[in-house]
Amino acid sequence: MESSDSKEKKSGLSESFIIGVIAIVFLVVGYQTALFIYQASVMKIAANRDDPDTVYVYVPKYAAVPDLPYGQKGPDGPEAPDGPEGPGREKSEALEVEKRMAIHSPRAEAVRANASPRNVESFVFNPNTVSVEDLCRLGFTPKQAGAIDNYRQKGGRFRRKEDFAKSYVVADSVYRRLETYIDIPLTDLNVADSAAFDALPGIGGWFASKMVEHREALGGYSYKEQLLDIYRFDQEKYDALEDLITVSPEHITPYPLWTLPADSLRRHPYIRNYETAKSIVFFRENTPPDQWTVDALLTAGILTEDQWNSLSGCCIALP
Repeated sequence: MESSDSKEKKSGLSESFIIGVIAIVFLVVGYQTALFIYQASVMKIAANRDDPDTVYVYVPKYAAVPDLPYGQKGPDGPEAPDGPEGPGREKSEALEVEKRMAIHSPRAEAVRANASPRNVESFVFNPNTVSVEDLCRLGFTPKQAGAIDNYRQKGGRFRRKEDFAKSYVVADSVYRRLETYIDIPLTDLNVADSAAFDALPGIGGWFASKMVEHREALGGYSYKEQLLDIYRFDQEKYDALEDLITVSPEHITPYPLWTLPADSLRRHPYIRNYETAKSIVFFRENTPPDQWTVDALLTAGILTEDQWNSLSGCCIALP
């Protein structure tokens, strides 16, 4: 029979062996898990390389302080700071939103840089009407394309290219690639209906209807600034949409100043009264057609300076 010491020794060796095997198994499993997590992270970073990579932060505004060197006070102004504000600038209490690149680790940036490019297309598109399928062709994921479409379905509209860039699903890298392909048509004042006018910034239903009424009274817009003739349509409202509207030459209808009867002429916003309209008709009847000009109406005293200034900018049909 084996002694008890021999049995204990064999038992001890067996337990050590089992513990060693278990340790090796845990090491192998741990290594495989870590390797899997690393590879999954790399794949995630690569898959999301076109995801939004910007953040919006609130930063203080800086007002210019002209002709003030560092640390010197002007007679009535504040001290020009020596800090990060720089020379001739002072920090304001107001805040403004600034778009900045999000900070990524060097390892993540290296993965992004080495990832193979996705198979995407670039073609001209209108972000307000492009289909979800075409958004995916442009490089957006189905989830991102769905978010853009959901924004539009809720009444959202991209009025400018910059509006599309501000969308939280549009990465800076994607926008830089697609910027030259974005085509958002301008609103033609002689073609658009009241619904299209209503979609312009700061317009609303009341001004939209007035824009249509003014177009009908003019016989068609000849230039964009004619919107300023509308009651309470001020310069600030015009400046907010000036780059979104147009008056295409092919849609301008020349005003038949030299053929309309007095009763029709008096309805034009720049003529406004029956006496002026009758004077224009009298001028036509007693002046050779080759002398029918808006300048001649001013010289004859038929039009005032304001009427002449407004009417001379209109597209007038030839005699």
